[in-house]
Amino acid sequence: MVMVMPNIHSSISFALVNIPVLLNPIIKNNDTSFNQLHKKCLQRIKYVKYCPHCKKDVKESDIVKAYQFEKDNYIVFSKTELDNLKPDKDKEIEVISFIKETSVPPWYFEKSYFLNTEKKSKAYNLFYEALKKTKRVALVKTVIGPKFYYGILKPLQNGIILTTLYFEEEVRIPDKNMEVKVTNKELDLAVKLIESMDGDFEPHKYKDEYQETLKKAIDDKLDGKKITKTKSTNKKQINDLMKALEKSLKEKK
Repeated sequence: MVMVMPNIHSSISFALVNIPVLLNPIIKNNDTSFNQLHKKCLQRIKYVKYCPHCKKDVKESDIVKAYQFEKDNYIVFSKTELDNLKPDKDKEIEVISFIKETSVPPWYFEKSYFLNTEKKSKAYNLFYEALKKTKRVALVKTVIGPKFYYGILKPLQNGIILTTLYFEEEVRIPDKNMEVKVTNKELDLAVKLIESMDGDFEPHKYKDEYQETLKKAIDDKLDGKKITKTKSTNKKQINDLMKALEKSLKEKK
């Protein structure tokens, strides 16, 4: 079953301009979900919350949240205290500055939302056209659900998208120098191989092969068929880099 996310009401705050918008998640989860059953009777497994100190099951109302500041020592937060710390859910999408999109490394991009308007909006269209003309994206901050985000507003062919960003402390890029040198001949062959495989990004052609295999397996199981392992074709690996490049280029030709 596919869960449809409701529209999220918000607004773009641009200097003294306020533009009401609806946030629509662009991506939906396409994974096939499985339930866990007891092998013996094929009944759903329940997850019981149990206190090993009191040796008994615990009700949801008897559970509190706590932060472990050192081993086996906790500081407890009440629900009211945690609610008081949550960011304002009605916070607008506040524009901080306008930047070049290329200034944001791609690994900072997290989740994208399409920004709609409930009715025709001249302010929305003006903001959209101004972003296109200046070839800039808007760096913004906002709240979605319980979480605070920074993000960018980018114009597409048919509107504006908001892409939330990871924070710097969430990103781990190894600080590594490219120490191994390559020869000009090796580089020329690698470039020729890349050029021989030149193409375009065509997302309609790229299917989730694993999910398609899973769905077929479910249909086969319903029809009483046996599930067998798909035979894979093993490519012979060539350890000599030059030979591997030359052979690959020859095969592509």
